[in-house]
Amino acid sequence: MKPSAFDYHAPRDLGETLEVLAGAGAHGKVLAGGQSLIPLLNMRLAAPSHLIDINRVASLDTIAVEGGGVRVGALARHAAVERSSAAARAQPLLRDALRLVAHPVIRNRGTIVGSLVHADPSAELPAVLTVLDGSVRLARHGAPERDVPAGEFFTGPMESALEPGELAVSAFFPSLPARTGTAFCEVARRHGDYAMAGAAAVVTLDDDLRIASARVACVSVGPVPVLLDLSEVCAHRPAASVDWAAVARAVQDRIDPDGDIHATAGYRRHLTGVLAERALRVAAQEAADELGESSND
Repeated sequence: MKPSAFDYHAPRDLGETLEVLAGAGAHGKVLAGGQSLIPLLNMRLAAPSHLIDINRVASLDTIAVEGGGVRVGALARHAAVERSSAAARAQPLLRDALRLVAHPVIRNRGTIVGSLVHADPSAELPAVLTVLDGSVRLARHGAPERDVPAGEFFTGPMESALEPGELAVSAFFPSLPARTGTAFCEVARRHGDYAMAGAAAVVTLDDDLRIASARVACVSVGPVPVLLDLSEVCAHRPAASVDWAAVARAVQDRIDPDGDIHATAGYRRHLTGVLAERALRVAAQEAADELGESSND
């Protein structure tokens, strides 16, 4: 199939883009990487009257380490962020997750912000933004920009807080405190497929190498990324003495996944617990390794 007819716009700066979006309203769609939008257009699952191509807006193609985190512009490609050493130093979980996104040819064109706006609960980047307490910056013609935290940005499967006439101009992935480790674990039928289940983990240790904070954002188990605080389950113990089986059970008890053609609900629940435990273990070890390296400096 081919897309239904639409008016094509190719603005060259942000101001012009916002003006076009304001005119298009609910009938406009933004084209950045297009890796999700183009198939939807071809299958006529999306039929906008206006397609606004932002690829000529150079000011949106940015990757900046600033103010305690990484800000990624709306045209920053997955591959560019994955290759950015500065971004990886500021937030290593971003690179770890990006290596699991689709295939290189997709990452060469797809955009970070586009993936977030697409809001697929099976995708890696919404989970990363959620577990990091990141945010998405939205702009509208004639109005101040607004930053929407991840917990409010994802409102349902393929739904976000982005309103008609708004453009997601950037996303912010905060850096983490000292003695913090991160990890991302998932299982997919084939590498590059959407995950049947996955978990993004963040673990912070205190000076005595006890777990002070442990959080996971679970993939493919709800309409949005499911954020779980497991600090109490870890009981502020050193990682070596944590009852990790209890951690896995706690995750399984707190999620309510659906079954589909790829996995039953029970299997997905079991798998999510295993992956969350694994991600938390890796993150805790990374945090301990970081503390050891700091002590040796």
